[in-house]
Order: sequence, then C-alpha cells, then structure tokens
Amino acid sequence: MAGFLSLLRRLYLTLYNWTVFFGWLQVFYLTVKTLAESGHEHVYEAAEKPLLWAQSAAILEIIHGLVGLVRSPVSATLPQIGSRLYLTWGILWSFPEIRTHILVSSLLISWSITEIIRYSFFGTKEAFGSAPSWLLWLRYSTFLLLYPTGITSEVGLIYFSLPYIKESGKYCIKMPNKWNYSFDYYYAAFVGLAIYVPGSPYMYTYMLGQRKKALSKSKKE
Repeated sequence: MAGFLSLLRRLYLTLYNWTVFFGWLQVFYLTVKTLAESGHEHVYEAAEKPLLWAQSAAILEIIHGLVGLVRSPVSATLPQIGSRLYLTWGILWSFPEIRTHILVSSLLISWSITEIIRYSFFGTKEAFGSAPSWLLWLRYSTFLLLYPTGITSEVGLIYFSLPYIKESGKYCIKMPNKWNYSFDYYYAAFVGLAIYVPGSPYMYTYMLGQRKKALSKSKKE
C-alpha cells in the first residue's frame, strides 16, 4: 500500500510540475516574441492567459507543503507565492493602466525563466529520481540574478500603480457599513511595499542557504 501511494505521489507531482512548466514556457515565449515584434506595451496582453493560469496553479504548492507531499517549508513557500499572486491579480489584473509599463516585461522574463528551470528540475527529479548536475546548478544559481531583477520589477510595479489604486478606490471598504469596518487598498499597498524590506533579504538569504546545501550534497554524491 505504501509503495502504491508513493508511486501515486510521484505521478501526481510529475504531472503537476511538467504541466506548470509548459505554462511558464508559454509565458516566456509570448513575452520575448511580443517584445521583438510589438514592443513592451503589448507584453501583458499577449501573455495574460498563461500567466494567470500558471501563477494561480502555484497555490497548490502551499497545499503540497501543508499535507506533506513535498518537504519545502510553508514558511518559505507562502510569502513568495503570496507576493506573486498579489502582483498578478492585485496589481496587473486589477489595474490595466500599469500593464504597458516596461517593468512588466522584466517581471515576466525573470519569473518565467526562474519557473521554467524550477519546474523542469522538480519534474525531472520526480519522474526519474534525480536530475542532471547542470540542471541542479541552474535551479540553485539563476536566482542570484533573477531574484533581484524580479523583486525590483515587483516593487516598481506596485509603486507606479499607487496613483491608479488611489484614483479608482477599487477594493476599498468605507464606513459606515454593517460590519463596522473599513479597508483602504491604497494604504494596504504601502504595507505590501514595506513587507518587501525585511522579506526580500530573508528570502534571498534562505535561497543562498538552500543553494549551498544542495550543491554541497551534489558534490559529495
């Protein structure tokens, strides 16, 4: 029974990783193609559908960690996925005015390359029990450049969307109401920006530790 459940787990995670891999591959292809042919103003429009799908699928990774399907700690997975969902749905999808900014292109390139490598690594590992050393190196090294470019793009897009958030009043709850509660999405965006101050160094340091551990283990094997 245990062997059957282990096989079922591997089949599911293999299917999940490769499915999302192709989603991010499509995001990357459409981003680069549109940049070359039409310019950065049209990148979001071209890549929106696979972006929304691929990024939203990452919610399952939180569930994977909670139920023990993977060993990744939820404390590391949750903030990364949460921030990306916020950018994807709470900023880009919610405020069309920001979609033509050039930072959308740098964001999608940073995200898609990172995820293409990550999902291909885990998909290969689940399917065959291990991944080639070059893919392992890419998995734990490309973030050295792509994490800073991705974070810079995220922070920039939130900042530049602030006027549109304030003007639209979207997602705000004003008093009086039956819940006796108010919420201002504009000020919440400032809180989101503030979280990046301690959050970004924490995540980068965590990934550096993971890189050292993974590459050291690979050398010993």
